[in-house]
Amino acid sequence: MAITFNHLPVLYNEVIDSLAPHSGGIYIDGTLGGGGHSRGILETSSPMGRLLAIDKDNQACSAAAENLAEFGNRVIIVQANFSEMAKVTADNGINNVDGILLDLGVSSFQLDEPSRGFSYMQDAQLDMRMNRENELSAYILVNKAGEEELRQIIQKYGEERWAARIAKFIVNERKIAPISTTAELVTVIKKAIPAAAREKDQHPAKRTFQALRIAVNGELDELAEGIAAACNILKPGGRIAVITFHSLEDRLVKEKFKYMASECVCPPHIPVCICNHHASLKLINRRPITASTEELAANHRSRSAKLRVAERL
Repeated sequence: MAITFNHLPVLYNEVIDSLAPHSGGIYIDGTLGGGGHSRGILETSSPMGRLLAIDKDNQACSAAAENLAEFGNRVIIVQANFSEMAKVTADNGINNVDGILLDLGVSSFQLDEPSRGFSYMQDAQLDMRMNRENELSAYILVNKAGEEELRQIIQKYGEERWAARIAKFIVNERKIAPISTTAELVTVIKKAIPAAAREKDQHPAKRTFQALRIAVNGELDELAEGIAAACNILKPGGRIAVITFHSLEDRLVKEKFKYMASECVCPPHIPVCICNHHASLKLINRRPITASTEELAANHRSRSAKLRVAERL
């Protein structure tokens, strides 16, 4: 029986237009998730296009093996981090790739499945691991990390101005009993943030949950490594498309693309170039592509999505 793995692929048309899959092309979906983008790439690159689909979540890989079975040997599914792309492609004899997609953040399935502990809207055991084989979980971080470490995580990865207060409340609460569930953590966060200071259109736990998820899964480090690996695999004219969902990710992608698209990265005060740096990418869009009005109405999770595209020189 197929695993239920509902997913609305964000910026679907924009991704397909940017990668322009064609028959005979080789593509990588580094964040398989629900497989919506993967299916689109396979369908539009019919009959000879091939796809390597990667995801760290074994449930995503299992679901995709069934849901994409109709494409036969045109698709290879591997459980791995997309930062390991170089090894995965080498292991599967793949090089000179025509297009690569990274759709970052949490899939709809992971958010909607209470047992995964990603959502502040559903009560569940604190977890937040995208790869459930990893040892570090949100439960361990919340209950074992020092107050200063928690403050830094919440401030850096959540851009939460109440980070110090939230960290202090967490440490005080866990002295009484471990914080075991998402609901318990939400209660602590609500106590820490004064009611008058809460943003009207945002759940008070959103930034802290984001921060913990990023820290648990090492998302920003993986992103920087993944972009570098992807660009080394792309053939000239091949494209990389990256969808981000918060400012930290988008800033990192923007800066990484800008660096790789620059002919010189010397400090401005140096009159003659000494860096010997050469551009390896061309920016396709200098401003991020966002969801259309129609998509925003159909899928509220697309509201924060931003797509950046670059082409290998």
